[in-house]
Amino acid sequence: VQLVESGGGLVQPGGSLRLSCAASGFTFSRYVMRWYRQAPGKERELVATINSNGGSTNYADSVKGRFTISRDNAEKTVYLQMNSLQSKDTAVYYCNAGYGWDDYWGQGTQVTVSS
Repeated sequence: VQLVESGGGLVQPGGSLRLSCAASGFTFSRYVMRWYRQAPGKERELVATINSNGGSTNYADSVKGRFTISRDNAEKTVYLQMNSLQSKDTAVYYCNAGYGWDDYWGQGTQVTVSS
C-alpha cells in the first residue's frame, strides 16, 4: 500500500497550489479519502473529505470556499485544489485513505505560504 503526495511548495499569500495523492496497492474506489494538515506545534487537523464515488465532500470551516477536494478513481488519485492561500495554511499536508478497519497515510507534503 502506498499513498504518495506531491504538489507542495512555497507560495505567496493569495496564491494557489494543487496537491495530488497517488494511491496504489489497494482498491482505491472503495475508500473514503481525506486530506489532513499539521502545522508546527499544532495537532493534525482534518481539512477535507470525499466519499468513495466523489459525490459527497466536506470541509473544515477554515478552508471552506477556498479549497476543493476531488478524485479520479480511474487514475487512483485524490486532489486538493487550494486557492487564496494564507499564512495560516502553512503546514504539512497528508493524504489518508479509510475503509472499514483500513487506515492508510502518505508521507506528507510541505506547503509554505509566505511572501
